[in-house]
Order: sequence, then C-alpha cells, then structure tokens
Amino acid sequence: MKISEIASIIGAEFDGEDFEVTGMNTLKEASNTEISFVSNSKYINDIKDTNAGAIIVDKSTKDYVQNGSVALVVEFAYWQMATLSKYFAPSIEDDTLAKAQIGEGTKVSSKAEVANGAKIGKNCMIMAHVYIGAESVIGDNTTIYPNVTVYRDCIVGNECIIHANTTIGSDGFGFATSKLGEHRKIYQNGNVIIEDDVEIGSSTTIDRAVFGSTFIKKGVRIDNLVQIGHNCVLGEYSVIVAQAGIAGSTTFGRNVVMGGQSASAGHLNIAPFTTFAARSGITKSIKQSGLTFAGFPLMEHRTWLRLQAKIARLLK
Repeated sequence: MKISEIASIIGAEFDGEDFEVTGMNTLKEASNTEISFVSNSKYINDIKDTNAGAIIVDKSTKDYVQNGSVALVVEFAYWQMATLSKYFAPSIEDDTLAKAQIGEGTKVSSKAEVANGAKIGKNCMIMAHVYIGAESVIGDNTTIYPNVTVYRDCIVGNECIIHANTTIGSDGFGFATSKLGEHRKIYQNGNVIIEDDVEIGSSTTIDRAVFGSTFIKKGVRIDNLVQIGHNCVLGEYSVIVAQAGIAGSTTFGRNVVMGGQSASAGHLNIAPFTTFAARSGITKSIKQSGLTFAGFPLMEHRTWLRLQAKIARLLK
C-alpha cells in the first residue's frame, strides 16, 4: 500500500513524498519499506534505532521520530495499528498458488486436506481430518495425527510428532481497546516455526506471532492441553507439562521445565535450566540459571517447602 493510503485509513496527515509500504513490523525488525508503531513511552529508545519507513505515533512520541522515518500522528496509536493490521493480513487460502507438493514416501489420508502452496517432506504420515494451510511447510519423517490444524505460513521441522486435535498457528489473543471499552482485532500476520525433533501432545494450541514468528526450538516436549501465546520462544529441549499456559512474547532459555497447571505472564525472559513446580505463577523474569521455583507468589522451591511445613504446623 502507498503511505498516503495508510494515512487516509488511520486518519493521519501526510503531505510528503509517497512510497510503497510492504508490511508491518516491530520497531526493531522493521525495514525501510515497512511501517511500525509506538503505543508506550518505554519504547522511545527503539524509535532512535529503527529502520522503519514510517511509524504510527501519538502527540507525546512524535518528536522522537528520526529523519528517514515518516511520523503518522494519531490520537491512539495502538488502536490505529489494529485498524491497519487487517489490510496487511494474508488471505486464508489462495487458489492462485501452485498445488501442494508431497514428498516421496509420504502418506496423506484421503480425508485430510492440504491447501495450495503447502509443502510436505518425505516419509511423513498425515492422518484423517488434518488440515495443512497455504504456504505451510512440513519437514521429513513427521507424523501428524487426526484433526490437527496447521494454519497458513507455519513451518514444522523434521522428525516431529503432533498429536490429535492440536492447533498450530491460530491467532494470538490480541486486540486494542478504545476509551469507550470497544475492542478491535489485531490481525496476527506472523507465523509459527517448529524446529526438528519436537513432540506436541493432543489439544495443545500454539498461537502465531503478531509480527515475526512464534518459535518452538529443537527437541522441545509439550504435553496435552498446553497454551502457548503469540511471539513466545521455547528454548531447545524445554519441557512443558499439561494445562500450562505461557502468555505472549515470553522467551524461555534451553531446558526450561514447566510443571502442570503453571502459568507465565507475558514479556518475560526465563534463564536456561530453570524448573517450575506444578501450579507455579511466574510474574517476573528469571535471570539466574539452574534454579527451581514453586508457588504463587513465586519463590525458590526450598523456601516454598519450608513455608508449607510451617503452615501445616499452625493448623495442628
């Protein structure tokens, strides 16, 4: 889209030289042909370093936009970002794409559906009622059990196992809220990338990224009924146990273990080799590796055990 068209859609003034905008992205990742946004003053420093061709800002942040980027000034930047996201969302399916490519030795059930543009590697097993979306890629020797859905643009690596009823690449839980309490959907225009040797249990959901990718790194093991939010990163060989939930944009280092019914807030960074006991409530980033935590509010496991012992004595 032309930048002049975008300005018209979101109600911003623009009278400079027109140019083509190819997509939306974060301030850190945006190129000079992409548009980004700032909705919080804590991201002001990122404005100075961005390569974005244009930035949606409000009056309080517009003066931080550097030469080389166009400032599109609106009243509520987050709301207008949500408005614009719809225009850059890809079509769900695309009949103009080439027919799906199926590798040698791969068996696809006659009851499965593989959309145009998808690619499936060698020696895979795709069972009944699986849906593989447009432009998705499935690696070699991967097994996908019945009723799994892989949304468009998602990537699944080699030697993976995805159990029944799991959904890869559904929209993240993203929306903007107006001053009147109305909600506007933020279209999730990224994808999910699952690396090699990953096993995912049944009825698990992994949300696609708003921009960029949600990453499940090599060797991860995910149990049944797990929710992984948009733009999360699970480090190599991490283990996530049943009914756990990870809010968006949280990054786990390698070999993190998350016990059953644990939950993590969003935008956290968890050090490698951290273990969370069942029902842990994770609200802050963990910087030191190799520790074990429990409880809510979260504390080191030994402290939590002593606390439970003292409470038990009080009840006698």
